[in-house]
Amino acid sequence: MTTPGRLYLDHAATTPVLPQAREAIARGLAVWANPSSPHGEGRAARALLEEARATIAEVLGWRHDVIFTSGASEAIEIAAHRARIAGRAHGATEHAIVPHAMGARSKVIPVGKDGLIDEAALDAVLAQGPALIAIQQVNNETGIMQPLDTLGERIRAAGSLLLTDCAQSAGKLPLPDSDFIAACAHKLGGPPGIGVLLVKDLSTLEPVGGQEKGYRRGTQDAPAALGFAAALAARPYDMERLAAARTRLEQGVKDSGGVVIGENAPRIPTIGAVAMPGGNSASLLVQMDLAGIAVSAGSACSSGKMKSSEVLAAMEIEPDVAGGFIRVSFGPSTTESDVDRFLGEWRKIADRAKAAAA
Repeated sequence: MTTPGRLYLDHAATTPVLPQAREAIARGLAVWANPSSPHGEGRAARALLEEARATIAEVLGWRHDVIFTSGASEAIEIAAHRARIAGRAHGATEHAIVPHAMGARSKVIPVGKDGLIDEAALDAVLAQGPALIAIQQVNNETGIMQPLDTLGERIRAAGSLLLTDCAQSAGKLPLPDSDFIAACAHKLGGPPGIGVLLVKDLSTLEPVGGQEKGYRRGTQDAPAALGFAAALAARPYDMERLAAARTRLEQGVKDSGGVVIGENAPRIPTIGAVAMPGGNSASLLVQMDLAGIAVSAGSACSSGKMKSSEVLAAMEIEPDVAGGFIRVSFGPSTTESDVDRFLGEWRKIADRAKAAAA
């Protein structure tokens, strides 16, 4: 539960577990056994696991296989390591797990200053032979959405396979037509530690034996799977309302001399990437935190280390701007008054910075 009086605007890192998900998890715990066990208790747990699998597929509109994982990162690693195709390539602004999982030989596909994949560069990579191409649907730091309908057609026509990170978009946007899709529960109101790898054709993935039809080893977590399914089924996101809230946020930031990252690119309403030119991200986070407002400076997997953003570097964002970058991300309950509270503190920080520079 969020501490009373504080404002949580870091939903792209993790969003609070929905009541529907908590209830579903409790239902799963009440009949808990190993879903792979042959006895009656195991079969009861297996029934709940398959119920969750069917619900997730139905809500996401996925007609193919659903493999449960510990999260989107593991899902990406499974596809990256075991896709039955020779080459590997990935976009320059992918989540940090992607270049790690794809390996040192994976070709990097650059993006333009708008954060969108350079299509000529993609074509050049595709011309070198069939490969697994990893391109995210929504960037986790900037919210920029890649045109996967167009890119996917190019990739399929070249005989390659598309792996898409949908951690920030599953349950909020329609899924792309990809060969592999990674998603997780904790970005949309489900519990942490559960995710899925959606696979269009299992023959394109090397099996390893064990659980999940032989494509992932380890005891399956039926309670968490039920929580994931319940969070998706709740459909809590009013994207039109959140788009208006993000517009309000960004206009207020610009009115105070701030910058919106990727302003001219298509972006998901739940993420606002803003910067205070000449500012310092670490200082901004501390000042916001002291004011009772939780935001971040990018991916939760790396922002704790306060390293410079490789995403902004790939977009060639000026250092003066990139140095003062923070990510503000919305959840189902975020309101305009929440945005106004953030903007009030943003203006105070900007005014203090101006006074110090005078």
